[in-house]
Amino acid sequence: MARFKFMKILLTGANGYVGKRLLPVLIENGHKVICCVRDARRFHPPESLAKSISIIEADLMDEVSLEAIPKDIDAAYYLVHSMSSSSNFEEMERQSAANFREAVERTLARQVIYLGGIVNEKSLSRHLRSRKRVEDELSQGSYHFTVFRAGIIVGSGSASFEIIRDLVEKLPVMVAPKWLRTRCQPIAITDVITILEKALGNVETFDDNFDIGGKDILSYKEMLLLYAKVRGLRRHIFIVPVMTPRLSSYWLYFITAISYKLANALVDSMKIEVLCREDRINHILNIQPIGYAEALVSIFEEVERNQIKSSWKDSLVSADASFKLSDVIQVPTYGCLADKRFKPINDRTRILNRIWRIGGKTGWYYADWLWKFRGFLDKLAGGVGLRRGRTNEQEIAAGDAIDFWRVLYADKNEGRLLLYAEMKLPGEAWLEFKVQNDRLYQTATFRPKGLLGRFYWYSVYPLHGFIFNGMLNKLTA
Repeated sequence: MARFKFMKILLTGANGYVGKRLLPVLIENGHKVICCVRDARRFHPPESLAKSISIIEADLMDEVSLEAIPKDIDAAYYLVHSMSSSSNFEEMERQSAANFREAVERTLARQVIYLGGIVNEKSLSRHLRSRKRVEDELSQGSYHFTVFRAGIIVGSGSASFEIIRDLVEKLPVMVAPKWLRTRCQPIAITDVITILEKALGNVETFDDNFDIGGKDILSYKEMLLLYAKVRGLRRHIFIVPVMTPRLSSYWLYFITAISYKLANALVDSMKIEVLCREDRINHILNIQPIGYAEALVSIFEEVERNQIKSSWKDSLVSADASFKLSDVIQVPTYGCLADKRFKPINDRTRILNRIWRIGGKTGWYYADWLWKFRGFLDKLAGGVGLRRGRTNEQEIAAGDAIDFWRVLYADKNEGRLLLYAEMKLPGEAWLEFKVQNDRLYQTATFRPKGLLGRFYWYSVYPLHGFIFNGMLNKLTA
């Protein structure tokens, strides 16, 4: 197997679901990695990797920012993918790919590796068409181009796994849409990472495209039932032919943790079979992808050890693609309404440990039923609700999702945690915890949008004394 030993790699999407898992593998194999991210403030690689990486901040839609890409890179990964359902996302993705191609052509890179979607059917969803357009755009470069096309990627923290888990764990009986009969060829995230790494510098993969999948071909219904079998659960699924795509999207949205936009995009794609044409890449790279059941067993072990390496929820595309943490890292004061409370503490470490476990399975320490009711209302309004939970029950980093909040800033040594609300609101909201001078300061800030925003604040203000005071008392008890 002819293979060059590349030493300097550009990794786009370094803080995405696949990128976070590929990064340590590249480092382990001796490569120097340039991590390309939109917002460096929300990129927190492990300290053990710090010496082997450098970070550049660049927006693929901003050609000037791409000048930060070093000219002496040897190869690049393009792992950027938006699940946005905005009207112009296809053109945005194409333009991003074009800007990236032109930027890489100005470097010494010999190879670009791209992870797209399986596109073997004549009729494709908008997102699969967009994936193919990105591939076509990148293929015009002067470098060697390697394309991997995947269907469902299964791993702890992946959107696919979270949807399957939500459906099976919550519903003993499902009345489901007909697209559950659609066949696919799921592949374990571990196999995806192996393929992406082994293709690096491998001349047999140059200027070619490959479908990648596991050894099993299953319908979505079979995937749900197999999950139930592995978990020791009895589940019954009844398929009805009358559920429209819109109803199917709402069905996924209300039962699972995903947003309506993501549900709509997934339903659009799940109506199309995503099966591999052949498996020649397995022979080229000398690998044997595992089956779906084996992947599930591996996932459960990872979840039980609380070692989820990455999650789709922590990617900003699960919220608002235009949102940038550094834009709101400082809580505004002008035009804002605030609820400020504080209480003396006698054990700083214990209090911080409690704050760092907030949300998810731990809950909000007081009146959890009201938090759940607010999450339910948010779901009805088209928001994210509470079902996102948290990726790690013990650790928090900027960019993480915690229920319907996004972590803007988290420094345990400093004693400060700042959250930004992603629920549907007539304005913007922040919740801050700060341990300082033997006191715990708890501040809820709201910047109303028009009269409706002010009406909202004052209508819920009586509940603040009940909820926030109770939470403060529980945290400091």
